[in-house]
Amino acid sequence: MAISPFKFLQEVRSETAKVTWPTRRETMITTMMVFVMVALASVFFFASDQIIRYLVTLVLGIH
Repeated sequence: MAISPFKFLQEVRSETAKVTWPTRRETMITTMMVFVMVALASVFFFASDQIIRYLVTLVLGIH
């Protein structure tokens, strides 16, 4: 069963009309939350890396 390109575009338009798009405020809040979570993850992994480095050098006796 082949669907014509015109029919396909009509269906796409119909479906996109059903989408609830976020407001500018919601987008800004979500973006800021992402930046905060990235910063927290960066600090966590940096601290974890430093602790593991310290423990490995302590165990292996490397100075």
